[in-house]
Parts: sequence; structure tokens; C-alpha cells
Amino acid sequence: MIPSQMLKGTLEGCILGILSQKETYGYEISSQLAAYGFGTIPEGTIYPLLLRLEKNGLVSAAFRPSELGPKRKYYSLTPVGEAELQQFIQNYAELSHAVGNLLSALKGDADHE
Repeated sequence: MIPSQMLKGTLEGCILGILSQKETYGYEISSQLAAYGFGTIPEGTIYPLLLRLEKNGLVSAAFRPSELGPKRKYYSLTPVGEAELQQFIQNYAELSHAVGNLLSALKGDADHE
């Protein structure tokens, strides 16, 4: 299980990544995150993030009929959201590289003890 504090800074970018694949709704986003190994992300975490992304113009939302009950709010990436996703990908790659370097150095130190 990934600690929630570690997730906080990356979850928005990951949601943008999911939305770059196709338009979808909150529960499906949560399910996809779980399928990628994020564990169970509560809807109380997903929906406020989606609202913030929508307010910031990174995603757009529209209610659509559902075959299984009430209408669902579907989210899609905007051009601004696509640019933000590309920035997230670049920033995350840099962060991942830096953390990998640090962990390799720590492992190297442990090997010498």
C-alpha cells in the first residue's frame, strides 16, 4: 500500500494520464488506479481532485446518461490539461531519476558495510 502522503503529489498527474486515454467518470478512474497498483483510492479523494482539475481548466465535465442508473459525470482532458500532463511526465521522470540515484547510493553504502 502506497502511503497517502506520497500519493498526494502525484495523483492529479496520474488522473490526467488516465483521462488522456479516454473520457471517463470518477468511479472508473478509481478502478483504473487500483488496476495500476495504487490500491483503493477513496472516492472522497478522487472527486475533490476532479473538481479542482475542473476549476483549474485541466479537465472538462459533462453529465451523460448511464445504462445502470442515474446520469454520470464524465471527465475529459482539455488542451491545458494535456500540457499539464506533459509537464507532469517530465517532472516525474526527473524526480524518479533523482530518487533512484539516491536509493542506489544508499544501497551502495549498505553493500560496503
